[in-house]
Amino acid sequence: MTTVSDSLKLITTVDQLKYYLIQAMKIEHATIPPYMTALYSIKPGTNLEAFHIIRAVAVEEMLHLTLVANVYNAVGGSFESPVLRAPDFIPKYPSYLPTGSTDFKVGLSKFSKETIETFRQIERSQHVPESMPLVASRSLEERFLEVIGFDPTKTFYSIGLFYAEIIRGLNALYKEKGTDLFCGDPKRQITPEYYYNGGGDIIPVTDLRSAIRALKVIQDQGEGSRSETIYDAERELAHDYRFQQILLGKYYLIDKDDPTKSDKPNQPTGDSFTVDWDAVYPIKDNAKLSDYPEGSEVRTAALEFQSAYSDFLTKIEYAFNGHPEHLIPAVGGMFRLKEQANSLMRNPIPSSPGVNAAPLFRLDQP
Repeated sequence: MTTVSDSLKLITTVDQLKYYLIQAMKIEHATIPPYMTALYSIKPGTNLEAFHIIRAVAVEEMLHLTLVANVYNAVGGSFESPVLRAPDFIPKYPSYLPTGSTDFKVGLSKFSKETIETFRQIERSQHVPESMPLVASRSLEERFLEVIGFDPTKTFYSIGLFYAEIIRGLNALYKEKGTDLFCGDPKRQITPEYYYNGGGDIIPVTDLRSAIRALKVIQDQGEGSRSETIYDAERELAHDYRFQQILLGKYYLIDKDDPTKSDKPNQPTGDSFTVDWDAVYPIKDNAKLSDYPEGSEVRTAALEFQSAYSDFLTKIEYAFNGHPEHLIPAVGGMFRLKEQANSLMRNPIPSSPGVNAAPLFRLDQP
C-alpha cells in the first residue's frame, strides 16, 4: 500500500500537526451536509434501505469528527478560539475537499446515482491509480489546504492518505518529544459515556497508541482495512462499499467469524433491494439564500434551518472545549434537523417551477 511517507514528510512540527488536525475536522464535517441533503431529499416511506445506509455513514462521520477532536485536544490543541465556528470551517458548496484533491467536487444535491457516485469518490481507497500522482500539484487559485511550512500547491489523492501523513507525523514527533507530545488535559476527552450510541466506539486519546488507533478507525471505516477487503478493522462494511450497495441494489455479506467467507469487492451476494431514483424531492442544487425571494415562506424556513445548524455546530464545539457532557444532546440535534429540512424540500421555490427549496448549511453571522 502506498503511503505519503514514501514521497514527502510534511508534518515536522507540533503546530503543523495541529493544523492538519483542524483540516481533518474540516474534512469530516465537509461530508455531513452532502450526506444529510441527499438523505432528507428522499421522500418519506421510500428507499428505506438507501436511507438507512446513508444515515449510518453520516453518524460515523460524526464519530470521526469527535475522534479527531480527541487527538487535537490530546496534543494541546485548543477550541478557545473557534474551530467549528471559524468562518472557513463550512465549505462553500460545490467544493473540493480539504485534502486538496482536484479531480472531483462535492456539492449539496438530491439523492441520485450521480450523488452516490460522488459519495464513493469521497470514501475512495488509499490505493492510488498509477495514473494519479500520490501528492499532486494544483493551481494556487484552486487550493483549499494551506498547511504551515510546506508548498500549499500539494494535494492528497484520498482521505486515507491524508490521515496516513498525520499518523506518520505523530510517530515522528513522538520520537522527538516523547510523552510531552500528549500534553492536553484528559478532562477534555470525549469518553464513551458522553458519546451518542451509534456509529462505532469512541476512543479517548491519552498517548501515541490511542491516537493512532483513533485515526485508523477513521481510515478503515471509510475505505476498508486493506484494498482487497470490503470491511474495516471492526469487521463492518466500509463506507465506499456501503454506497456501492445502493448503486447495485444488493447487499454485501460479511462473515465476522471467518473473513475469508465474506464477499469480495464489487461482488456482493446478499439480498437485493429496490432503489426508486424518482422518489425524491426536486431540490435546488447548492442552494443559497439569494435563491429564495425576500418575504417568502421558504426564505424564512431556510434561515431557520441555517440558525439551527449553526447552533448544532456551536454546541458540538462547546462539548469539545471541555464540556463533554453536552455532546449527546448536541448530536441528537443533528437528527432533529430532519423535520426542518423536509419542510423546506417539500416546497417549491417561488418563480422557479419544478424546483424545490433546500437547506442552507452556513453559520449565523454574529
